[in-house]
Amino acid sequence: MGYPAKVTVVDVGPRDGLQAEPGTVPAAAKIELIDRLSEAGVPAVEAGAFVSPKWVPQMADTAEVFAGIARRPGTRYPVLVPNMKGLDGAIASGVEEIAIFGAASETFSRKNINCSIAESLERFRPVAEAARARGMKVRGYISCVLGCPYEGAVDVADVVRVARALDEMGCYEVSLGDTVGVGTPVRARAMVDAVSQAVPAERLALHFHDTYGQALANILACLEAGVATVDAAVAGLGGCPYAPGASGNVATEDVVYMLDGMGIETGIDLESLVAAGVFISGALGRTPASKAAQALTAGRG
Repeated sequence: MGYPAKVTVVDVGPRDGLQAEPGTVPAAAKIELIDRLSEAGVPAVEAGAFVSPKWVPQMADTAEVFAGIARRPGTRYPVLVPNMKGLDGAIASGVEEIAIFGAASETFSRKNINCSIAESLERFRPVAEAARARGMKVRGYISCVLGCPYEGAVDVADVVRVARALDEMGCYEVSLGDTVGVGTPVRARAMVDAVSQAVPAERLALHFHDTYGQALANILACLEAGVATVDAAVAGLGGCPYAPGASGNVATEDVVYMLDGMGIETGIDLESLVAAGVFISGALGRTPASKAAQALTAGRG
């Protein structure tokens, strides 16, 4: 098919990235990070999660963060919502888009949200229905599409089944997550080709972790299949608290550098994006994991 002329980048750093960090980042720093990302032209910034602070303490201040950000016209600010209580929190905060999340691995589903895949889908159905009834957009995530930290290989038929279920719930997009980053280009492309038989490629997104350094190659292979949305985390933030050994998401800076070099439009200013990554990395007391950011900031300071 060739490559798309434009790719939508969803920065998941403020949620998926920071929730996996061992320490808690102050709300003011999260707000500044989100504002910097939107000012850099990132079209969608995952702003937080309305989840139990007992299980994910890093997201306990999502309502405060959402109230503090400067919402840029045309920018989407989705939040993760696991249940009706979370949806109530999102509604009270004026959220316009939520994300729900399933898994293609039974063991991961039980470890992550303490229920089976089937039970999780039934739990999300009324959440999606209620959100859509209020005019909110609903996005779906699937974890472990290319491998599971507990089960190993994952049957692509299970990925297809969950993707179809999320699509039938009314998710406008389904994001395919290689949670442990074990995928390689041929396997990633085969998985996307299979899922796109159930959900059109233009309504799929890629969410690849970079554990084995394969994320950019996997993204490239799947862009050729017609997918034109990529999840990434500024500065390569994150990992997964329920996936031991998983390194962070692919760095947004690295994705944008690659796409810029290919002449693919993102609408993102790379220099401003790098500055956002340097800012949050400083708040965490380290340097950005992004190779592009390291190269572009070498010799500065």
